Amino acid sequence: MADILTRIDGRAGRITLNRPQALNALSPEMSVALEEALIGWAADPAVALVLIDAAGDRAFCAGGDIAQVYAEGRAGSSAGARAFWRQEYRMNARLAEYPKPVVSLMQGYTMGGGVGVGCHGHPRVVSETAQVAMPECGIGLIPDVGGSYLLARAPGHLGDFLGLTGHRMGPADAILAGFADYFVPEAEWPALKAELAATGELAALKRAARVPPLGKLEAELIEIETIFSAPTLAEIVARLQASGSAFAAAALKVIGRNSPLSMLCTLALVRAQRAAPALRAALQAEYRFSHRAVERSDLLEGIRAAVIDKDRQPHWRLIGAEAEARAAEMLAPLGPEELHFGEEK
Repeated sequence: MADILTRIDGRAGRITLNRPQALNALSPEMSVALEEALIGWAADPAVALVLIDAAGDRAFCAGGDIAQVYAEGRAGSSAGARAFWRQEYRMNARLAEYPKPVVSLMQGYTMGGGVGVGCHGHPRVVSETAQVAMPECGIGLIPDVGGSYLLARAPGHLGDFLGLTGHRMGPADAILAGFADYFVPEAEWPALKAELAATGELAALKRAARVPPLGKLEAELIEIETIFSAPTLAEIVARLQASGSAFAAAALKVIGRNSPLSMLCTLALVRAQRAAPALRAALQAEYRFSHRAVERSDLLEGIRAAVIDKDRQPHWRLIGAEAEARAAEMLAPLGPEELHFGEEK
């Protein structure tokens, strides 16, 4: 069975991520197939909307296939990873700019590359099991696939908190942060999909939407704003240390485990997008980091600790002043290697 299924069902172009044994992790081949389906349906009058869902109950898409990046990087190459990121980021932009509604139904883990697939189209639906996050700082990457753009549009400095900590958002919190639009219980999804496909209209979704279970972040917004509005990462850490709250202690624990270089770059990327929001610019800036990541960051060590050896004890090389110096380098323009948008595959 293919890892991604694309077909026309009634008035809907249907895309199903079909790799549940790997939590629907997005491979280069899946990303290409997804984009090709979008290109094919854009001008097709038979397709009124696109519907993206995923097989299995554990995950919509838990991220990109980073084990492949690690294997290639350990062999001394980053060409495949760079090609994947270039194509994936262009696909993310195509989803956001698509001329027809793109309905995503997100259950379980929706992280990293899964956010890039599920959270740029509209309208976006989450279920009671949704766990939406951008946890890249934990593996030595940055919130990419347009993540910095989404984080920057969250209320206040909530995006700074989400990006630095990789906090997992349930349905209400995902809606609060702007990563989703509607909550629909999974029991109602089969009927919803059927009606969307039959009619090609969004009225069924609006009727199916419910009030989500109470989230956690709304009660923390004041403290998040007080702490994560600090001008630098060092000052954010200092404010967390001074707080004494349970929330601050939990955030401090996560930040203490994450890659210093990744967090410095994440803060810079999110704040640049907050000042001048533009998805394509965000993707270009993110690509500057990912293009260099295999050779110039702690990404391979982060993947080793999280996915390969699973010891959860990364040994970051780039810390302190060295991390700060490297951060400017990682986000510098790439010249002829910059990410550009077009019809390239």
